[in-house]
Amino acid sequence: MQMDIHRYYYPGQIVFITQKVKNSLPVFTDPKLVKLLIQIMKNVKILHPYTMLGYVILPDHFHLLIRPEEQTNFSQIMHSLKLNFTKTYKQKINVSGNMNFWQKRFWDHVIRDEQDLENHLHYIHFNPVRHGYAKEINAWPHSSYSAWEKRGLYAQHVMWKEPENSFWGE
Repeated sequence: MQMDIHRYYYPGQIVFITQKVKNSLPVFTDPKLVKLLIQIMKNVKILHPYTMLGYVILPDHFHLLIRPEEQTNFSQIMHSLKLNFTKTYKQKINVSGNMNFWQKRFWDHVIRDEQDLENHLHYIHFNPVRHGYAKEINAWPHSSYSAWEKRGLYAQHVMWKEPENSFWGE
């Protein structure tokens, strides 16, 4: 059964995105593939301008907080990112023909206000701890945590802990 997904685009909106690798394969345990994904994100930013507000790259998925700019939208950004990553990856491993690297769709959430933005930044930065990849949020290298710590979002030497009964559930 195929669902009809309706995406809503508003000028200046900030959107939280989750993209998974097909079959949840932990391909981003390879630092070369993390580096490739980051390079593709930078290349896509030239084609479809956006501001990166937050990110985390985990072994089998990533989360982004972006603000598309000008005449672009987050679906164009994600389409370009997925297509260009897969194309470059196939060239690197000498594969021709079709390859389904990514889960077919991505999940998005339009940020509603400053509290929603802060909650999603915390979620992104805490995600490696939640999944057991790191003991503290500052220990995961593929994240925007350190940039936000320098901006003062996180008090120095005080690690943000996920509140009990948070709205993220589990």
